[in-house]
Amino acid sequence: MESPNKYPVKKSEAEWREELGDKRYHILREKGTEFPRTGEYNLTFEDGTYVCGACHTPLFKSNNKFESSCGWPSFDDSIEGAVEYIKDTTLEMMRTEILCSNCGSHLGHIFNDGPTETGQRYCVNSLSLGFEKNNE
Repeated sequence: MESPNKYPVKKSEAEWREELGDKRYHILREKGTEFPRTGEYNLTFEDGTYVCGACHTPLFKSNNKFESSCGWPSFDDSIEGAVEYIKDTTLEMMRTEILCSNCGSHLGHIFNDGPTETGQRYCVNSLSLGFEKNNE
């Protein structure tokens, strides 16, 4: 299956699989979910930027990350234009899936139960992310 043409980054699924490896490919390209409390960035609170684990597009700033106790990294906002929102009715639920707007890779889901003033909780798989630490 080829990546949808609407995304700026265009790679075949074979290219993605080779670049990402089995675990990341499953999460990012097959819409998988990692087990709660197992992800590298679940409890990371350093200053920096979280980027797409597939194409390295900046997605979330660390000042938007919060401890949600849900077992996955949680953010209350994304970098403008970095995330695409798709209606998801799998698992007999109504949810909103979040994708990288640059490559179409699956990040997780967004919920309207966040504790901050935005009221949002971007629930993201650690394997969908990379982290670029601020060195200031």
